[in-house]
Amino acid sequence: MGEMKHIRVERKGAVGILTIARRERLNSLDVETAQDFRRAGLQLARDRDVRAVLIRGEGGVFCSGADLKYIRGGGDRDDLGYLQPGTREPDAGYGEIFKQILEYIHSTISEIRRAPKPFIAAVDGPAAAGGFGIAMSCDLVVASERAWFEWAYFKTGLTGAESSTFFLPRLVGLRKALELVLLNPRLSAREALEWGLINRVISEGSLDSEALAIASELASAPTAAVGVAKNLLNQASGMERLDVHLDAELTELSRIADGPNFAEGLAAFFDKRQPEFESE
Repeated sequence: MGEMKHIRVERKGAVGILTIARRERLNSLDVETAQDFRRAGLQLARDRDVRAVLIRGEGGVFCSGADLKYIRGGGDRDDLGYLQPGTREPDAGYGEIFKQILEYIHSTISEIRRAPKPFIAAVDGPAAAGGFGIAMSCDLVVASERAWFEWAYFKTGLTGAESSTFFLPRLVGLRKALELVLLNPRLSAREALEWGLINRVISEGSLDSEALAIASELASAPTAAVGVAKNLLNQASGMERLDVHLDAELTELSRIADGPNFAEGLAAFFDKRQPEFESE
């Protein structure tokens, strides 16, 4: 696998480890990082010598979703080559930039669910917005005591994506999913465990070693049986609708990102003030 700027891939025995390494931007994803995340995720999912995959973030942060500073700046022209230079006006909205990032993330999430091997998210620090969705898409989620989880999209006037609106009702039920979305509480690791969002809370300083131990245990399990069991559970939970749902999330978030409320939410986020949303 060629060099990647902000994604690191390593092997420990039969465990593949994917690390998001963009700590200076809270491990958020611009187009390049999202593309490399997809590239690394697909490689590990399809490598027959890798029998379990661990996804983690560097520097005490799991992932904070799409890079809002990058999006506010209009993206990188090299990343957005499908757009003609000069065609995007400053007030034209941000839907196309979001679409490019989300297409890569959504493709990776789909692969995580289809792969006949377990994916484990090891969450340290924040898992917010897209980071929340990526964690929820994994087969198991373990978290350090200092981890926290937040759906977060409404803060900037957006709706949910990165599979969050697909997995939440399946994990916690519709009523609690609506509470997480509409009231947007920030959940500690212990609270996330009580809600049924994660599997285990690990003492601070032991997350990496214990998550690797869990992944190594799964990597030593009977591979074919694990794959079949995962597929059967996917079928039982309606996973065949995931790709359709991801497409709907992409379409709706991109549309809303072109509207005035996201522009206001984005400005308020960087101004560190409360947004003033309008009725659309």
